[in-house]
Amino acid sequence: MNSLPAWLAHLESLHPKGQDGIELGLERVTRVKEILRQTQHCPLIIVGGTNGKGSTCAYLEAIYTFAGYRVGCYTSPHLLLYNERIRIDRVPVDDATLCTAFARVEAARQSAGNVALTYFEFGTLAAWEVFAARQVEVIILEVGLGGRLDAVNAYDPDCAVVTGIALDHMEWLGTTREAIGFEKAGIYRAQKPAICADPEPPQSLLDHAAAIGADLQLLGRDFGYFGDKAQWTFWGRERQRRAGLANPALRGACQLRNASAVLAVVDVLKQRVPVSMQAVRRGLIELELPGRFQVVPGRPAIVLDVAHNPQAVAALADNLGDMGFFEKTIAVVGMLGDKDIAGALAALAGKVDVWLLAALGVPRGAPAEALASVVADGKPGGSIECFASPEEAFTSAAKRAGENDRILVFGSFYTVAAVMRAMKNRS
Repeated sequence: MNSLPAWLAHLESLHPKGQDGIELGLERVTRVKEILRQTQHCPLIIVGGTNGKGSTCAYLEAIYTFAGYRVGCYTSPHLLLYNERIRIDRVPVDDATLCTAFARVEAARQSAGNVALTYFEFGTLAAWEVFAARQVEVIILEVGLGGRLDAVNAYDPDCAVVTGIALDHMEWLGTTREAIGFEKAGIYRAQKPAICADPEPPQSLLDHAAAIGADLQLLGRDFGYFGDKAQWTFWGRERQRRAGLANPALRGACQLRNASAVLAVVDVLKQRVPVSMQAVRRGLIELELPGRFQVVPGRPAIVLDVAHNPQAVAALADNLGDMGFFEKTIAVVGMLGDKDIAGALAALAGKVDVWLLAALGVPRGAPAEALASVVADGKPGGSIECFASPEEAFTSAAKRAGENDRILVFGSFYTVAAVMRAMKNRS
């Protein structure tokens, strides 16, 4: 295999469940990790949570990069290119670097008895190979799903963050916040800083942190924020403050919670990787995160958001309300069938005039007709049409939208990625 597409096809073929397949557990990834002799050589931060993981990783990545450190960051999923998942100093690594890392992981996998690594497990091990080869000085790993049995939990964080806990991935993590909270808390470690930015953390998370002796810091008790629309202040343990901060570049009330968790991390790691106030300020405002309430310049307004569960769509609805007046809102929606579709779409009741519902063309994707049934039964208002793909739905939206209208694209990474490709081709 001498190309990235060939390697990615190989990754998809290794495990019976393919690219979209999920099989939680640490045994497979740990066996291959040991053969690779991967060791920790710098501070490691692991970020988990239902929503807000990507934003939190992006802030940490930017702050430590602006502070002058070589930073390795691993996130998922990607939107357009696999390379987006593995970055050095905020820049996706090139194909050759990825292929070299994949080759090393493949050799170790075969030595371990042809372990059937999942797509995500293989990528996680490869990310660490890249970071080790580049001798990064800070590593940030985003949990793929859950926490306790996620592949990134094969590594031992110096600080772990749980951004928030909501109902999602219930087939694998449990049907209550208590069950999901326990899974998320699995990334915490004994005697290590454990940050939680959920304003009402489940008792299961609190109990697990106490049981293992983690140094738990809670939003509102150990760190927090206050301020107005112009600026805000972070406060941490012993009430030390960082005042006069500009609002984060990413939109939404939840971003102050995410940013506060980030600054709590910066504080607990300051002895090993000190950060200047200038780096903090730049890191919070000089970043973009595609697909997170991304407003595309021009008319009609186009909003791209990967929100796919009730909590995330509720935040999206709040952000839409802060945008000002639009004559009509046209929603392009595609979702995975294992999501709480009714709960997610209910958050936009009364805010959408036209629903353009799309099939995703992936095994877990919900048929457009199933989405239409949910919209009709939920009575959120607006007309309904079905399409074979997000691209077709977006093309229809673009044709019918006036310059004073708004096109909203949401529901899945697949939906946003498809529309981003369509927009790129049109331009």
